Amino acid sequence: MSFHREKFAPRGGPDGGDGGKGGDVYLKSTEEVDDLSHLAKRLKYKAGNGGGGSGNNRSGKKGRDIIIPVPPGTMVLDGERGELIYDFTKPEELFLIAKGGRGGRGNAHFATPTNQTPHYAEPGEEGEERWLILELKLIADVGLVGLPNAGKSTLISRISAAHPKIASYPFTTLNPNLGVVELPDYRRFTVADIPGLIEGAHKGSGLGHEFLRHIERTRLIVHLVDISSADPEEVLHKVETINKELATYSKELPKKVQLLVGNKIDLIKERKKIEKIASKLKEAGYEMIFISALTGEGVPQLVERMAELLFSSVKRG
Repeated sequence: MSFHREKFAPRGGPDGGDGGKGGDVYLKSTEEVDDLSHLAKRLKYKAGNGGGGSGNNRSGKKGRDIIIPVPPGTMVLDGERGELIYDFTKPEELFLIAKGGRGGRGNAHFATPTNQTPHYAEPGEEGEERWLILELKLIADVGLVGLPNAGKSTLISRISAAHPKIASYPFTTLNPNLGVVELPDYRRFTVADIPGLIEGAHKGSGLGHEFLRHIERTRLIVHLVDISSADPEEVLHKVETINKELATYSKELPKKVQLLVGNKIDLIKERKKIEKIASKLKEAGYEMIFISALTGEGVPQLVERMAELLFSSVKRG
């Protein structure tokens, strides 16, 4: 609220300017961040307040906006209802999550012929406030799935420049690893090594339940199976265990194209046993490619098959 004061103009009238609008809070997808860890220690983000209006009909400055970076693949959920608000599927998407309040009008707005000296101004509005849940789903062309120690980390280290931790005990991979496969004809695709699933993963058993959501983003599932036991029944059980977990978690996952790969053939001395495994799986309706991620046997053929599926029959999502 302000009144014009100037020599020889004792009745200058109201000249209170409007308050500035409060700042907005945005989320923006960017490839400069890989995960949501930078948000873990800070729970509240507040944009700047709008500046107050002043005399001579001067409006206040707009409050400072805040732009919070998130990686592509981030899903924004309402913190109270759990409903999906927005899904960042590509880089450089900007989404307004909390709008700043409108600035109040100064007393110059309220002058009338019957009230030429209004002694009040309009208060500004409160900005929006909301709690959100951010959930990250990796965006990759290929998702590597399988039981612990199936050889997923070894395979991704062989076909890409990724260097995941590799050891002979279960749950070596505690976080999804992402690798880029470069082809001679300048084509390329990304592969995500999803941590080991076990029976009951969809209920929270093991580590797999934390990462099943990442498979939903992939266009092709490569199901890696350890066949070193050379027992056809055991291999079939492993295949069906993982497929059951995928189907139980989401009805959409069984609809994705799946490439079944038998790994560790270097540990089977009698190759006739591999043929028996292939025959058993064929009876059950499965077709398996056999490789050794450790020695590289069959891996180039596998990469070609993956590329063939990705760039032809598998539609881009």
